[in-house]
Amino acid sequence: MNKAIDASLLAQTTAHAPAMDAFWMPFSASRQFKSAPRLLAKAKDMHFWTPEGRQILDGVAGLWCVNAGHARPKIVEAVQKQVAELDYAPPFNMAHPKAFELAERLTQITPAGLNRVFFTNSGSESVDTALKMAVAYHRARGQGTRTRFIGRERGYHGVNFGGISVGGIVGNRKTFGPMLTGVDHLRHTHDLARNAYSRGVPAHGGPELAEDLERIVALHDASTIAAVIVEPVAGSTGVVLPPEGYLQRLREICDKHGILLIFDEVITGFGRLGAPFGATRFGVTPDLMTTAKGISNGTVPMGAVFAKQVIHETLTNVDSAPHVIEFAHGYTYSAHPLACAAALATLDTYAEEGLLTRAAEMESYFADALHALKGLPHVIDIRNIGLVGAVELSPLAGLPGKRAFDVFLQCFEQGVLIRTTGDTIAMSPPLIISKAQIDQLVGTLAEVLKRG
Repeated sequence: MNKAIDASLLAQTTAHAPAMDAFWMPFSASRQFKSAPRLLAKAKDMHFWTPEGRQILDGVAGLWCVNAGHARPKIVEAVQKQVAELDYAPPFNMAHPKAFELAERLTQITPAGLNRVFFTNSGSESVDTALKMAVAYHRARGQGTRTRFIGRERGYHGVNFGGISVGGIVGNRKTFGPMLTGVDHLRHTHDLARNAYSRGVPAHGGPELAEDLERIVALHDASTIAAVIVEPVAGSTGVVLPPEGYLQRLREICDKHGILLIFDEVITGFGRLGAPFGATRFGVTPDLMTTAKGISNGTVPMGAVFAKQVIHETLTNVDSAPHVIEFAHGYTYSAHPLACAAALATLDTYAEEGLLTRAAEMESYFADALHALKGLPHVIDIRNIGLVGAVELSPLAGLPGKRAFDVFLQCFEQGVLIRTTGDTIAMSPPLIISKAQIDQLVGTLAEVLKRG
């Protein structure tokens, strides 16, 4: 690059108001954004700052990922040190020590039996990896007819073709054609009529909704089904919780029919529900568990799939020459050195500050604050567990999603960042949040809702 071009690029990137034409924004109402940009320039602990210096309380942990808060010193230092020491190492037939150290550390906090770790770079990649593992596992054990996947209505499993195929959010699926074949979906667990305003896990409908899996098994035959994939708590669809007994019954039915159970814990993992994982909170261990987000505190992109040892051994103990690759899957940036350094420092931070269980300590206070919003204009449901909560609003006629989006914009103007999905407002603050900051987060939302 010559000096004139280099200087031109430097001037563009350091300008106070960058040009906005080139960047194609993900999952954004980009025309609205560009008419009134919401730019973030700095972050620390519980807050963002705009380029103008306005402080914004982070009520969503970035994007469900910054569980330990922003710019934590131990994590920052680890990444800075790592980039100067080893910026990249090829992961195919090569490795670096931190990858093995991290995998070992992670298996110390996973549910018993999930003791093999495959590193990815995102939740979407983790999901597609787990789906491939499931099919390959059945084929390796002589059950190659098991290729079908069962997802769930309103489920979110990332944006790759595998993830949107097993996912059940219509807006994420309708634009992209037929997707994967051989996929069916369970009924979702959102039941306003019986479970509105539940504190924690709803009481009604758990085993009954799980029995929907038996209907699908009868339709397709168990011999064709590889895996069922669900989120312990469905986050991106609006914090939809599993009713009592639901996950336990799913586990029983999967065991009965030889079907693998996959938990997508990209959101629920690493302390969000008051335990290291949703599987821990609910006492149900899946065969495969997908993670990302909180694994590295959002600092460097990273994901991981946790597998039971029998799955790993079935796929690696193959009858082939030693030089042959056993599982033909992976990514250029699997176990990236910077991501591993960030993740190790994140685990240290979680351990030193008790963050993997802190949501359980704050859950009651958070629930009280949220449920005090009952009765405000247009509020039709409130849901919570751990440090994740949702306020569902009645939609504007003919304009689904607009009422909640308007609330999002007003809260941002008042110095609080929330998230919306449809007409549901979701909150998932960093696990370091104080009671006073919970009051600010929910209090600001209350002020906006009272305006109607």
